Amino acid sequence: MAKRLLVVDDEPRLLRAVAVTLTKEGFDVTTARSGAEALVRINESIPDLVVSDVRMPGLDGQQLAMSLRSHPRTELVPIVFLTAKDDRKDRLAGLRLGVDAYLTKPFDPEELVAVIRNILGRVERTSNELARLVMASRGATSPDRVGDLDPDFTDAESRIAGLVATGLSNKEIAAGIGVSVRTVEGHISNILSKKGWSNRVEIARHVIGRRPAD
Repeated sequence: MAKRLLVVDDEPRLLRAVAVTLTKEGFDVTTARSGAEALVRINESIPDLVVSDVRMPGLDGQQLAMSLRSHPRTELVPIVFLTAKDDRKDRLAGLRLGVDAYLTKPFDPEELVAVIRNILGRVERTSNELARLVMASRGATSPDRVGDLDPDFTDAESRIAGLVATGLSNKEIAAGIGVSVRTVEGHISNILSKKGWSNRVEIARHVIGRRPAD
């Protein structure tokens, strides 16, 4: 499954050029022309990585990064900043916000692709190891522990529900069982719809209430 990238820039030509370059590299690219539009796109679907200009009218790149880092659902999304100025003040501010990389315009497209692949590779390795350790420590690696939780659920939904109950995020669940985040989100949406629930807490309560004691 292609990694999902969100590219944010108020310059249409540069936005299009970056999107075309990354699409050719096999990424699933969504674009936004402002920080405010980016938040709408992120609310629709959380990307695997954000590439954003720093200086934009309205909600700029730093404010966008601050917003992402302040919410549990997006606080770990990697961010790459692009800027027309090699401004030390901007760079330091970005790094303090937890930005993962900082490239100065005009940048080498190959360098951007290399930076993105390096960050995503590190995230995937970290997520895989974290998911393995957490699932092992909580006894969630055995299908018998997470399956057959509710007759309304499919086998896949039962497993996802069981992993939600362990406290894993969607990304951690996806990494741990080898599927895309979008697939996990789809199963969770189906579970909530079937039961008329509104959030993950209700899934966890249901699973814990039905799980037999060891």
